[in-house]
Amino acid sequence: MSVFASFEKRHDYLICVDSDGCAMDTMNCKHIHCFGPCMVTEWALEQWEEPILRRWNDINLFQMTRGINRFKGLAMALSEIDRQYTPIVGVRALQHWADTAPALSNDGLVKAIDAAEDEDTKLILQKALQWSLAVNESITRLPEELKLPFPGAAEGLAAAAKIADVAVVSSANRDAVEEEWEKYGILSYTDILLAQDCGSKAHCIAEMLKFGYEKDHVLMVGDAPGDCEAAEKSGVWFYPILVNWEEESWTEFVEKALPMFIGNEYSACQTEKKQIFVENLGG
Repeated sequence: MSVFASFEKRHDYLICVDSDGCAMDTMNCKHIHCFGPCMVTEWALEQWEEPILRRWNDINLFQMTRGINRFKGLAMALSEIDRQYTPIVGVRALQHWADTAPALSNDGLVKAIDAAEDEDTKLILQKALQWSLAVNESITRLPEELKLPFPGAAEGLAAAAKIADVAVVSSANRDAVEEEWEKYGILSYTDILLAQDCGSKAHCIAEMLKFGYEKDHVLMVGDAPGDCEAAEKSGVWFYPILVNWEEESWTEFVEKALPMFIGNEYSACQTEKKQIFVENLGG
């Protein structure tokens, strides 16, 4: 049964919240300790490890590509590696899959592997799957003290849950998100968990709109350009959690943004919020 089928609308307002780098202070440690190193290992890139890992972190954490889907980020990084360091067999096939697949997930990769018609395509898709599974396993071994909610996030989610339906909308692995949110008691503030297996963030928001929310009664809270783009594509509002200013962002969410949103006054600050968000990522 689809995760959407079990959802029941309780409020007129909906707040969608990203997980990694937004509610949970897990994004940096996952990329620095898991995503990048697992890519180096899977493709035997140890010879160029330092510059490759630095570039991986730039792509995924500190530029306007922050928060990109793991497989899109992988295709981007491997394409650059193919041009600058060493040939990556099948990289164009991976890029094509990342650009066109309806669901960028491990299950989607399994289907693509089964449908692959040439060995190079099958090989790189298999390696991408092995990398993704290794990343998930590596994340489970991260020290617990590295996987905490941002200060203020729990308070923000609790305030949101009193007046709106709350949906986790994340491109991360479902099991990891569920485990982290439940461990710290913030899953109880949510009504539905939409993760990597549910499709893109824009798709998830579009599916939630089918429950009858007015678009100006929906707010996407996120830390990455993909969150903003998903909100814009869906015609809903966006509130940024600013990189390196996460606690302050959550405090302002409770004190200013949430009252404006519920009071149907959020349009007055949307342009400014987006501008500050872009400038904070060097855009």
